[in-house]
Amino acid sequence: MESIVFDVGETLIRDDRYWAGWADWLGVPRHTMSALVGAVTAQSRDNADALRLIKPGMDVGEAYRAREAAGRGEHLDESDLYPDVRPALAKLRDLGIRVVLAGNQTVRAGELLRGLDLPADLVATSGEWGVSKPSAEFFAHVSKVAEAAPEHTLYVGDHPVYDLYPAKEAGLLTAHLRRGPWGYLWADDPGVIEAADWRIDGLTQLASIVAE
Repeated sequence: MESIVFDVGETLIRDDRYWAGWADWLGVPRHTMSALVGAVTAQSRDNADALRLIKPGMDVGEAYRAREAAGRGEHLDESDLYPDVRPALAKLRDLGIRVVLAGNQTVRAGELLRGLDLPADLVATSGEWGVSKPSAEFFAHVSKVAEAAPEHTLYVGDHPVYDLYPAKEAGLLTAHLRRGPWGYLWADDPGVIEAADWRIDGLTQLASIVAE
């Protein structure tokens, strides 16, 4: 294994603040927002559908820009990171692994992630690439920035449909992370068990996988 590429949301970063921001913007209780995100997750629907359940016909992109203009846009700081992120990424780099962060995030999120100065060789987002998961084009970009053959590149994520399955189809090694609503919901799904080369409960487990 030469390169490990990480999903971002609910793999490295907790989504609490993201959805709380939308709840406050739309004027609904945060619990309502969380429950709706859970509902669309269970139905394998796009997360943005949770927003449209509150405001039917909503243009999510337009609403995002309005939030940014009002000074209520995206924000990330150290408290948004899962506690194992820095030590796990640092250890992997010490082992000579190329570490890349690449998920379905906005251009602004990419800037914020780079501002955290994580121990990673590259940070990239779907907003910057102009293609998003689970498209084959996104994973073609992943293979390029990994700078290693697909069979020597591991993609780590929590969501079967957006992370695990398309990464597998692209010829990458895969690790399913039991973390966040999607990771827990599908942790024991037969399809996940079959498709994942590894199933992990935390990022610090990756060092021992590399050592093997």
